[in-house]
Amino acid sequence: MPGKRPITPELRTELKTGAFVILLLAAMLSATLASASTLLRGTGDLAIIIERASGAVQIVETTGNTRIGRVAGLGDLSHASAVFSRDGRYAYVFGRDGGLSKVDLLEAKLVTRVLQSGNSIGGAISQDGRLVAVSNYQPGGVKIFDAADLSLVADIPAEYGDGLRSKVIGLVDAPGQRFVFSLWDAGETWVVEMRDPAKPVIRKFKDIGRNPYDGLITPDGRFYIAGLFGEDGMALLDLWHLDKGVERILPGYGKGEQALPVYKMPHLEGWAVAGDRAFVPAVGHHEVLVMDTKTWREVGRIPVQGQPVFVMARPDGRQIWVNFAFPRNDKIQVIDSESLTIIRTLTPGKGVLHMEFEPRGEEVWVSVRDADQVHVYDTASLERRTVLPAHKPSGIFMTARAHRIGL
Repeated sequence: MPGKRPITPELRTELKTGAFVILLLAAMLSATLASASTLLRGTGDLAIIIERASGAVQIVETTGNTRIGRVAGLGDLSHASAVFSRDGRYAYVFGRDGGLSKVDLLEAKLVTRVLQSGNSIGGAISQDGRLVAVSNYQPGGVKIFDAADLSLVADIPAEYGDGLRSKVIGLVDAPGQRFVFSLWDAGETWVVEMRDPAKPVIRKFKDIGRNPYDGLITPDGRFYIAGLFGEDGMALLDLWHLDKGVERILPGYGKGEQALPVYKMPHLEGWAVAGDRAFVPAVGHHEVLVMDTKTWREVGRIPVQGQPVFVMARPDGRQIWVNFAFPRNDKIQVIDSESLTIIRTLTPGKGVLHMEFEPRGEEVWVSVRDADQVHVYDTASLERRTVLPAHKPSGIFMTARAHRIGL
């Protein structure tokens, strides 16, 4: 045939070389695909552990309870918290130094970081996942950022009185593309609607009580409650009926009692709802208060071994786990939510700072700062199952929070 190349020894060598190259490329492609398949994973069982002394977060998975990554360079994490993107891929970490960091959990890297204030205390992500809000002590106010690139969307100074600015605490997300927070110095609660990011709509509720120290929102997103440090009681706001204003609940729960020195402010964000009861820490007392969520009246008290910091419910509501301020911060007490009795006292070690339940509640993760460890407990047997090393761990945050209001 015209143009047909004769079979020569040289051609045979070329053909063999070409075939070898094709086989080599095929093998490389197969290995690459296998490697990619091995690396592919979802984010539903991921979590981060704050390493407060090193400005870093560990990335862990909760199926096998192992560490899979670490990201450093996040600044002062001495009082850090985090929220997650809707898909659970990104964590937004709020540092005490005013830093807001976006962390990629799958690639274990810092995407971007902005130093947005001088002193901040936490944040929230909007209902649609597009906005991230940060509550600031200095200067007092709330700044809201685009979740994609952390560009500033809105700056809301917490102004009151004659040009004064208040520390902001208790910032949570709420249905209706809203953020809710309280002003420590002013004794106010504000609701900010962000349907149009260029035009925030703010409603202010004044005289809610002295020094609100933290806020919480019920799991259904209806009620916002601010705890009061300057007086006994709490301030309740019905987000379905804002025109009703703020209602005072649990007034005078410490009346006639000598309050103890408060070594660590309780946290309300980790509050517990079990059925139609709510369990909250009593400020300055060795008690957990029990409220009826239909009436918001006190229906019981549970004596505990110290001043509660976090009071948290297992996801099914059957158990309440409580940790404590110094000097009893080496223990956890587990309460039966039906009988309101303590069923076990655990001693993980000094500096128990935070607890986080896995989404279905079969295990709970506990940070033990002074031991440089995180302990994982089986919530049925109450036995410790896993110990992971971590440098001065504090907050533990699981990606399941991405799908829960107020977390």
